[in-house]
Amino acid sequence: MQRYVLRRLLVAVPSLLIASFVIFALPRLIPGDVVQLMLEDKAYGRDLDDLRARLGLDRPILEQYVTWLARVARGDLGESLWTKRPVFEELGRRVPVSLELGLLSLIFAVTVALPVGVLAAARQDTAADYLLRTLAIVGLSVPGFWIATLALILPAVWWGWIPRRQFVELSRDPAAHVANLVLPAVILGLASAAAIMRLTRATLLEALRHDYVRTAWAKGLRERAVVLKHALRNALIPVVTVLGLQVSAVLGGTVIFETIFGLPGMGRFLFDAINQRDYPVIQGVNLLIVTVVVVVNLVVDALYALLDPRIRYS
Repeated sequence: MQRYVLRRLLVAVPSLLIASFVIFALPRLIPGDVVQLMLEDKAYGRDLDDLRARLGLDRPILEQYVTWLARVARGDLGESLWTKRPVFEELGRRVPVSLELGLLSLIFAVTVALPVGVLAAARQDTAADYLLRTLAIVGLSVPGFWIATLALILPAVWWGWIPRRQFVELSRDPAAHVANLVLPAVILGLASAAAIMRLTRATLLEALRHDYVRTAWAKGLRERAVVLKHALRNALIPVVTVLGLQVSAVLGGTVIFETIFGLPGMGRFLFDAINQRDYPVIQGVNLLIVTVVVVVNLVVDALYALLDPRIRYS
């Protein structure tokens, strides 16, 4: 197991290097000149050249990348071009908000999807199964940003109630802080819940057809013991894989939902940085997201052995 984890870590290194170069190069393809934008179209000629030289944007892109990568290796993500503060410090204030939003959405997705998927599989082809599958398809089909927009507009039009948009720190008012996050977390987790529910149903149905499950039925075990103890554990292995993939989807979704609901998290910070062509912030946020996705995939691979003792890594 340890050797497998070490090999996976070695494979992750070139993946992170390739991703880091893509992260570094793509922001520079965004239309517009960050230097001109910073000076608000009021300068030209030598002023532009001086600022471009100060930011290092006058050097070849490979040279800029190597310099940036060396600084990242020392834990320096650079300084925001607009706030004039270290990117690491800015992320330290915003990452906890995004982590709370992401964790709440995943907890909601798993808490809803697993029981619903088990119920749909146990009651295959019944009215409840058809209803639950229909709801899952709707959850996958309807865009989350559209639901979030309706969640803000319709209550205001029908009842004159507007969800809280002024963010409250956890230390000031824990109840109000959680209230800020519940609605966006639920909407963000809908698509993940639908995907996990459908996969749970499919894998559990396949597991229920195996010989060891029929043997359990023949022994006279109760339905709950057969489904939950014998079949569900083996059915969860593909579900864990999809859950790991949902982490990246949730991290990407925070950009939209934090912007819609006015949450001062990492996603909204990235959205503002893209509008302002703030290269260090764009690079720092995306590098953090890529690193989290790589680590989560490694953890998911390690969980396989815990869920299925037959799996051994040599």
